[in-house]
Amino acid sequence: MSTLMFSISGVRGIIGGGLEPETIVKYTSAYADLIGSGKVVIGRDSRISGEMVKSVIVGTLLAKGIDVVDIGICPTPTVQFNVKILDARGGIAISASHNPNEWNALKLLNSTGQFLSPDEFAVLKNILESGLKPYAPWDKLGKYTAYEEGLRNHKDKVLALPFLNIEKIKSKKFKVVADCVNGAGFKIIPELLRDFGCDVIELNCESTGIFPRLPEPLPENLTETMESVRKHKADFAVVVDPDVDRLVLITDKGEPFSEENTITQAVRFLLSKEKGNAVVNLSTTRGVDDVTKSAGGKLFRSQVGEANVVKKMKEVNAVIGGEGSGGVILPALHYGRDALVGIAILLQHLTEFNGSLSRLKDALPAYYIAKRKIELKNSSPDPILEKLKTFYTEGEINTEDGLRIDFADHWVHFRKSNTEPIIRIITESSEQQLSETLIDGYMSKINEFAKN
Repeated sequence: MSTLMFSISGVRGIIGGGLEPETIVKYTSAYADLIGSGKVVIGRDSRISGEMVKSVIVGTLLAKGIDVVDIGICPTPTVQFNVKILDARGGIAISASHNPNEWNALKLLNSTGQFLSPDEFAVLKNILESGLKPYAPWDKLGKYTAYEEGLRNHKDKVLALPFLNIEKIKSKKFKVVADCVNGAGFKIIPELLRDFGCDVIELNCESTGIFPRLPEPLPENLTETMESVRKHKADFAVVVDPDVDRLVLITDKGEPFSEENTITQAVRFLLSKEKGNAVVNLSTTRGVDDVTKSAGGKLFRSQVGEANVVKKMKEVNAVIGGEGSGGVILPALHYGRDALVGIAILLQHLTEFNGSLSRLKDALPAYYIAKRKIELKNSSPDPILEKLKTFYTEGEINTEDGLRIDFADHWVHFRKSNTEPIIRIITESSEQQLSETLIDGYMSKINEFAKN
């Protein structure tokens, strides 16, 4: 059974089970036709299949007459950043994000270093449907360049962010556990922390490309990390996923800070330095609303997905944005989720806060999220979502991305999957038990509507 998924963010699948060399050639060729000419920056995460996938991509781009700038093993945001500063026509980040070892993906970027726009994606699909252009003749092949400054370019710009007082951060001498799940951050994350004067305990910071646990940075996958914080009496831990666009934190007590709080504290800090708008997606905590309002800013919400958040950020000229999965987007650097930026903001925030990470957590709005999904079997999601919209009339309705309903004491977001007959449900309230009780009620209502 093929696992191949093709969307606005690229092509993803299991190696040997959908993402085969001929598939990689097909989609890379179409992308080359979309780019037309010029150079493309490529980089990959550390997973075992990365070298094979990269080799196929490089050969295909060169055969299409496209120049390749290879920046090696690096975070996805590093590829995004270098596309922008190297004036490239596009970029391909080779990473399946938080998917397990057997997965890989081609994340396709445009000339701004962002994921393809809806219009660009429509053109790409048309190229695939209408037929690919011929390969270049022998005397018009692309040129390959191995570029070793990609990581340094990215890190140096992060360190130069104007709100940072690096000497003051260094004076704190933070002790930090860095868990990079043996992914693309294995080198740059410990380096960045040490540049800030941190005493770094490296955990899963090897270049093997073998993930020692499930790579998604969820609390249930981070028991070893939590124990390491307690064992070493660390101030906190930073955890990144394999391609380093998401940042998850563990407090000084060895407890989850909450990935929703990653973006909440980042918005709180940034808006204290620069007045303006913020953007998060419709599934992100209400805590961001509270801190934005307190700072005198205005919060806007977008559909789920980095490309959608970025699009809205540009529309409203936001100074910061992100997603509740731990993604922080700072347009002053580049339009992409970036754990390096998240770490820099956190260190400066914590330094100015002059307290522990657990105390900083206590100072943020307290909300609790519950998440479930429900399989519909033979029922279609659309009629059920319409019935939910009609039934819950007392709430504030938003239908931009599924159905979100805001009530005084909680909100709920229903989203249908594009690949399977399920509805994902997220609720948030001021108490964990209330969120769980509410989501049970919504599950029951969906089951009731599915039967009728």
